[in-house]
Amino acid sequence: MDLSQNATLVMGGNGGNGIVNTQSNDTANMTSMDDPKHNLNQVINSIQKILGQLHQLYLTVSSFNAASQLPLLQRLNSLVMELDNMAKLSEKCNVQIPMEVLNLIDDGKNPDEFTRDVLNSCIAKNQVTKGKTDAFKSLRRHLLEELEQTFPDEVESYREIRASSAAELKRLAQSQSVLPNGDMKVKSEP
Repeated sequence: MDLSQNATLVMGGNGGNGIVNTQSNDTANMTSMDDPKHNLNQVINSIQKILGQLHQLYLTVSSFNAASQLPLLQRLNSLVMELDNMAKLSEKCNVQIPMEVLNLIDDGKNPDEFTRDVLNSCIAKNQVTKGKTDAFKSLRRHLLEELEQTFPDEVESYREIRASSAAELKRLAQSQSVLPNGDMKVKSEP
């Protein structure tokens, strides 16, 4: 049998109802395709194939007669092989799903609700943080105004020192490829 290199023979139940799976093992041997997105797409494709096989199996079972025993066994073997393939493919995927999403699915709810709730929570926290930042900016401005009325020379010196310090920091950042937030730029080498 020349197909043995690229195929797997799967023997069914009591002696001899077998199926030849002509799926190449090349996908299992590809180490260059360790891209997580590629692995996830393979699992998704396998799941879609399994859903199609389940539909075919349902149609076979719903109209079962003695003549449909061999196609039923073939479809069951095909489903088992694809489930095995999906399990092997899924080992390459490292997908973390929050428990809240699984609980929502168990409750029969749409997991998009979780995403919406997380985004709304982030927006609310962002608004609170922005409010605090604005309050501190307002307090700083108010303090400088009050200090300027009481100590005008010292506030002027403070502003000059602050301006020169900011200019020096900007110049240093440009020379060292540092971003304004203090992070270092990653230089890509040609």
